Amino acid sequence: MTSHFDDRETRTPDRRERETFESLRTLLERSHKRLPALDAWLGHPDPTALVDRAALAKLPVLRKPDLMQMQEASPPFGGLADPDALKGNRVFMSPGPVWEPQGLGIDPWASARALFAAGFRSGDVVHNALAYHMTPGGFILDEGARALGCLVFPAGAGNTEAQIDAMVRLKPSGFTGTPDYLKIILEKADELGHDVSSIKRALVSGGALFPSLRQYYADRQVSVLQCYATADLGVIAYESADAEGGFHPGMIVNEAIIVEIVRPGTNDPVPEGEVGELVVTTLNPGYPLIRFGTGDLSAILPGQSPCGRTGPRIQGWMGRADQRTKIKGMFVDPKQVAELLRAHPDIARARLVVSRASDADMMTLMVEPAPGATPDTAAIEATLTALTKLRGKVEIAASASLPNDGKVIADERDYSA
Repeated sequence: MTSHFDDRETRTPDRRERETFESLRTLLERSHKRLPALDAWLGHPDPTALVDRAALAKLPVLRKPDLMQMQEASPPFGGLADPDALKGNRVFMSPGPVWEPQGLGIDPWASARALFAAGFRSGDVVHNALAYHMTPGGFILDEGARALGCLVFPAGAGNTEAQIDAMVRLKPSGFTGTPDYLKIILEKADELGHDVSSIKRALVSGGALFPSLRQYYADRQVSVLQCYATADLGVIAYESADAEGGFHPGMIVNEAIIVEIVRPGTNDPVPEGEVGELVVTTLNPGYPLIRFGTGDLSAILPGQSPCGRTGPRIQGWMGRADQRTKIKGMFVDPKQVAELLRAHPDIARARLVVSRASDADMMTLMVEPAPGATPDTAAIEATLTALTKLRGKVEIAASASLPNDGKVIADERDYSA
């Protein structure tokens, strides 16, 4: 797995930086006329002045709450979607809600090179178990795999036994999905006595690939790498491996993307190696997002990857700069917890605790009853599922027992094991 997708991956850093900023200037020259909302948000910059990162850092950071306000004021896309991207295309909804148009052309989320780095090749049969419903998760890797020449089975999420039956018949060599779902499939197949050993490689996303889980797959002789992607931006970065499948440290930033690390709560870049909020500029002509604050924490790694790719590397996902939290590949926002509280006035306070058990994400809503109230946990669980599209349990906590630390969502997952 030491070959490269194309020669862009091995450009000198200076050449990549120069060509990327040339593309950014061209994009903004096109977009500031077609997308006046984007031009206004950025403060009507002179595209020709965007010659380097110092000039880029003078522009404001667009964060999720800003985007949601823009979309609410000018539905559905806040004036940020190019009209050409809305013809004969797809639109998706993420929690918030946030509306995202699909980009233009083949492989619009730029996932093909991440799949290539994970060992996928033309002619492979790929079992794609990411969700195709409302959010673009399934389509992100589906489009990239097909652009690479793979045959894709759009399995989607859930219905594990039917997925195993499909694997037995199609004998896919590759799997794409969330990090823990492949383990669920493999263990269920063992229980049923079905052979799914055709799976030799996987590219996973939508959650953390914990060291214990990576080792589990290695013991099953499945080479698993991960990519970091969002619905808004597509594939931001991806892992690479050596010839034996051993993964290299960090994640390589995708081509045609500019990554900055800023001090949380500010727009100011931090020194290399310092942890901060990941801010991304994507050169997507259909939906250009300039200095988009992901809310995720990461850091730039020094040096280049041993695989020969010369792009910058990030440490990977290191938590959230805010309390918006990804659980089983879906973001859960404090606003959703607030909406649940409005629906259940018998709750005085609530705290959503995120943990892990048996290599799977778990969420538990701890609730303090209002004075004299007896909350119905089953009804609250139903509301929680309806709002987040995820299953969680509800536990009653004693009055005034929840920490008074301002946290609505507490992520207690251990990312070191």
